Amino acid sequence: MLLSFESWGLMQRRAFALLAAIGIAVTGCATGTDGESTSADESTDAAQVPSASATPEPPAELPRGGREVFPDYRLVGYSGINGDPNKDLGRLTGDLDEVCDEITEVGQAYKKGRKILPVFEMITVLVTASPQEDGKYRIRRPNSEVKKYLRAARRCKGILLMNIQPGQSEFLPELKHYEQFLREPDVGVALDPEWAMDPGQTPGVQLGRTTGPELNKSAEYLAEIVEEENLPEKVMVFHQFNYDTIEKLKGLKEHEGVALVRSIDGLGGPGSKTEVYNILTEGQPKYIHPGFKLFYKEDTSPPYGSRLMTPQEVMALKPRPEYILYE
Repeated sequence: MLLSFESWGLMQRRAFALLAAIGIAVTGCATGTDGESTSADESTDAAQVPSASATPEPPAELPRGGREVFPDYRLVGYSGINGDPNKDLGRLTGDLDEVCDEITEVGQAYKKGRKILPVFEMITVLVTASPQEDGKYRIRRPNSEVKKYLRAARRCKGILLMNIQPGQSEFLPELKHYEQFLREPDVGVALDPEWAMDPGQTPGVQLGRTTGPELNKSAEYLAEIVEEENLPEKVMVFHQFNYDTIEKLKGLKEHEGVALVRSIDGLGGPGSKTEVYNILTEGQPKYIHPGFKLFYKEDTSPPYGSRLMTPQEVMALKPRPEYILYE
């Protein structure tokens, strides 16, 4: 049993720590629906469409070469949100070029025969403690912020993952809202089921959840975009810290062009985190790649944490994580 991570007290602590930080993080946001439009001169640096007489452009590749993520790369990155000076929601904030340098340094210990592909996991849809104008308990970050993070990820030769905390919305409508970015070759998603609430539920009061078939809708949608645009593989991460947050996992199927990653993100010291990882990854389908999340604050603070796991300890996990995220 995942006693230390299924406890309701721990879930509340994590939920309220996040929601308490929102007062800082959402400053300057528009509405919950974010009707921002994009003009031509605000493009996301997409390639220009060639004329009929021009030599066809070669297919787009990943930032550091190739069109498939695994097994060539190991993904290492930070998560966070714009405008969070205390880094309550992660270290991916402030000077993003300095963050790139940190990720690059951290990634050196995770190579183990692979190339490192930096990850910028930006919280793009942020859960809220109260309903927004459309009643969905989430705020969409403006396109201008996504572009800022995408430009920084490109300077780092890494990928941008848009983290989705849907509140009382659903994953697929949130992905479609940001489709213009998903049509880029270096943008993927990270889905947070613990913040996917059923009707009538309140974030931080009840625990969110999803199902394999629901996740499959997002994977299928991403696969369609990859095929339409002839893109390199697109990463789709989903975070999980206990059994209850994802039911019927095998309903999530393999899709060509989509690299699926299950990130185990329980809180605590090395012993507890290792136990949770071992239990949740047992019997995991081979087409779902293993991931692991570490927390600079929660993993090191009492009463649940003790110290941050070292890269050597993380790489000793079986199966060895192919995606490592720090918050």
